[in-house]
Amino acid sequence: MPLQQFTDAELHAKAVELELIGKDQDLPRQARSRVAAALLEERRAETRQEQTAEPVCAKEIVVQPGGQVLIDGEPFPWLIAKQPMEISVNPEGISTVRMTLLAEAVQVLKPKTDSKESE
Repeated sequence: MPLQQFTDAELHAKAVELELIGKDQDLPRQARSRVAAALLEERRAETRQEQTAEPVCAKEIVVQPGGQVLIDGEPFPWLIAKQPMEISVNPEGISTVRMTLLAEAVQVLKPKTDSKESE
């Protein structure tokens, strides 16, 4: 996010919060980019927090001819392999779609064990 996307008031308030300047002082030009970087990181952290929100069940999944998948009306944002999909339709409850996602790398983490359990 470019520096000009932060208002002078936002930059000033953040500089005061960071104790770089006093409430009645002007923000020096050479400190503006440092304060903008702090604001940018704060916004990125908020975005990451929003993205790691509690998972929800999709209301509707639509698989279109050609393999495009819409989740609640939005295109599925990741590449799907041209593999058969396993679709289970349950008119009385939750239905499922199983598909293969493409990734450049996959990492499987082993759960941490409680040190008391391993003794």
